[in-house]
Amino acid sequence: MGTAVSRRRALRNDAMSSVAAKVRAAKAFGEYLSQNHPEGRNGSDDVPIRTWFPKENLFSFQTATTTMQAAFRGYAERKRRKRENDSAAVIQRNFRKHLRMVGSRRVKAQPFGERRERSFSRSWSDPTPIKADSFHDSRESHDLQDCCYALDDDFDLNWETEKELEAMACDGDDFIPPKIMLISSKVPKAEYIPTIIRRDDPSIIPILYDHEHATFEDILEEIEKKLNIYQKGCRVWKMLIFCQGGPGHLYLLKNKVATFAKVEKEDDMILFWKRLSRLMSKINPEPNVIHIMGCYVLGNPNGEKLFQNLKNLMNPYRVVFESPLELSAQGKQMIETYFDFRLYRLWKTRQHSKLLDYDDIL
Repeated sequence: MGTAVSRRRALRNDAMSSVAAKVRAAKAFGEYLSQNHPEGRNGSDDVPIRTWFPKENLFSFQTATTTMQAAFRGYAERKRRKRENDSAAVIQRNFRKHLRMVGSRRVKAQPFGERRERSFSRSWSDPTPIKADSFHDSRESHDLQDCCYALDDDFDLNWETEKELEAMACDGDDFIPPKIMLISSKVPKAEYIPTIIRRDDPSIIPILYDHEHATFEDILEEIEKKLNIYQKGCRVWKMLIFCQGGPGHLYLLKNKVATFAKVEKEDDMILFWKRLSRLMSKINPEPNVIHIMGCYVLGNPNGEKLFQNLKNLMNPYRVVFESPLELSAQGKQMIETYFDFRLYRLWKTRQHSKLLDYDDIL
């Protein structure tokens, strides 16, 4: 019994001594704060202040925060400037490339050092086009220009002579003016088109050319060859160009799209239409006709501009371009000029089909 009482007494003394120690420590800390930071007191010496955090540590914390914010803002600003500089460099590079491409011909490929010197020797905002050296370096451009000039110079001298020769070749009651059909291999199932032409008209001459590998020169040579086989010295009265394209453009050959702008600038295309005009008839009392099938070129105003530019290129030969809708009355008349209408409709229904073989139908 005495042992239990003594134990409780010892525990009580320990607790009292611990509480007394804590009180003494609190009083000592309060005296320290009141001596070192008297401005933080609330009017009495025995009331401890609430904001005991040292001011020098608070200043250091605020300084570190400000420094971090400034560093982040500097990083964001540098990143923004880098994006702007990259965008400006891309714009300048594209603009210089545009200036090199201005005109009817592309600038010939040059060594990197020379191209770099040319690019950075001028202000990027200077709108004056760079003079292309390809006029002196490209033999092909000279050849094409010489051919065009030769055509213009010899035209007046040869017109009457060629007209008389054509009249002599076509003299006769049994002569039927030839109709040329130019068929691009790019047209789906183009290999069947020669089998659906009118069989009662021997004047229709189909020419199927390779869209991928043929050139304008190949097409012109083939037309002239077929005309000489049909009747030596005769010329084309009607022509059908069956190719792919769309509103305002013709897809004649690979990488050769005829638009109203390109037929004014690209030398090989200009030469093609000029030479093609010389294969058109001079004795036809009516304008020679060139029909376009496979696409509706007149789907927008650029198609009218394209046809007008082609007519100007082929002057003074009288040529008209027509591209009616196939479902219209004019379209049906155009189809019946070259094709067996029943076979053409059959071919049209099977043009994009893989279910039936067209050979079996024929």
